Amino acid sequence: MKPIWIFDLDNTLHNADLHAFPVINRAMTSYLSLYLQLSERDATALRKDYWLRYGATLLGLRRHHPHIDPRHFLLMSHPLNELLMAVHPMPGLSMAIRSLPGEKLLFTNGPRHYAIAMLLALGIDDCFSGVVSVEDVDLIPKPQIAAYRSVLARFQLDPRRCILVEDTLANLKTAKQLGMKTVWINPRSYGAGVVDLSITKLGDIAKRGRWLYEGK
Repeated sequence: MKPIWIFDLDNTLHNADLHAFPVINRAMTSYLSLYLQLSERDATALRKDYWLRYGATLLGLRRHHPHIDPRHFLLMSHPLNELLMAVHPMPGLSMAIRSLPGEKLLFTNGPRHYAIAMLLALGIDDCFSGVVSVEDVDLIPKPQIAAYRSVLARFQLDPRRCILVEDTLANLKTAKQLGMKTVWINPRSYGAGVVDLSITKLGDIAKRGRWLYEGK
């Protein structure tokens, strides 16, 4: 059987640090400042605190500010008109994705409108048979195990056939717990116990990762 590749989006398929993350962070800060009536400095500190404590600013908002509409927050913090002004695909992205056998899914903590727009901008939307955004998993982001179980149930997947490709180690740990294979996009290429393959660039999957899916 061919494998099921599950790809993260930010800093996996494109370099979000160069443009997308600065735009998103500014938009999140502005949102918190406006809707929680905070100074820009306090809003920045709160955004970072929730991200560090919960793995996503969204989770902090849901836990501590139930009056905030999380879907509105996601929409306003991912302004496509700014985000699409500069898109930075990972080197060799299209060839790397298209060379891999099996089905490909996108699984992101970002909202659906952003995920779909980025795949189109990157020119690889036709490579993916499904997109799973944070709205599709009941607003429960990675690395929460409930999010992964929602994906597996949604597509009726056997985790043993799945290979998660990610830049965030915590997200890979959860996948490994469920029986998935794991590929870490890690610029320093340091290994970790929960990682089956650690690579410095996306194109290395086809060169070094055949053993991950041969015989599946």
